[in-house]
Amino acid sequence: MGASEPITLSRACEVIEIPSGIRTSLPAGALVRIMQSLGSGYTVATDRGYMYRVDAKDMDALGLSHAATEQAPAVQEGSFSEQMVWDQLKTVYDPEIPVNIVDLGLVYSCVIAPLEEGGNRVQIKMSMTAPGCGMGNVLKADVERKLSGLPSIREVHVEVVFDPPWHPGLMSDAAKLQLGFDLDYGTTQTSSPIHGGRW
Repeated sequence: MGASEPITLSRACEVIEIPSGIRTSLPAGALVRIMQSLGSGYTVATDRGYMYRVDAKDMDALGLSHAATEQAPAVQEGSFSEQMVWDQLKTVYDPEIPVNIVDLGLVYSCVIAPLEEGGNRVQIKMSMTAPGCGMGNVLKADVERKLSGLPSIREVHVEVVFDPPWHPGLMSDAAKLQLGFDLDYGTTQTSSPIHGGRW
């Protein structure tokens, strides 16, 4: 997605700075451009080049209606499958990269186990594209919230790990093609500005 036209915030709103993960706020009247609108929020850039995540609950500050939000896959009450878990995980996006965390290869394991008292526990191990990324807790919370809404899920445990370290070779072929990576070696064909060239 290309950047939008400049938008003037209609009111102050809480944001999360990218990639530090620090919560702050932008004042009413601030000029921003929407860089990405996938998953649970909007990635915006200010005229000074700073990037922030605006949660969907604050989309009105961007002049957007709730009809514009991306809908999660429909879930029928009473039914449950492992595929439903993976479908929900695919609705969580890295705020800097327009690819979901599954296709990025950030989900290292997904274990579903029945609980004695009924229902299921889901345990996720996931990583970040860079160890210093401050967005780990934000993405972890996104995963926990999305999976907790599934039928029969009673517990969700998400652990952010960095061993083994993430590398571009873990991405799906679709993600590699979308981001301009070589399918055989996982190396970029062109210089990439993603994450400040950390790839």
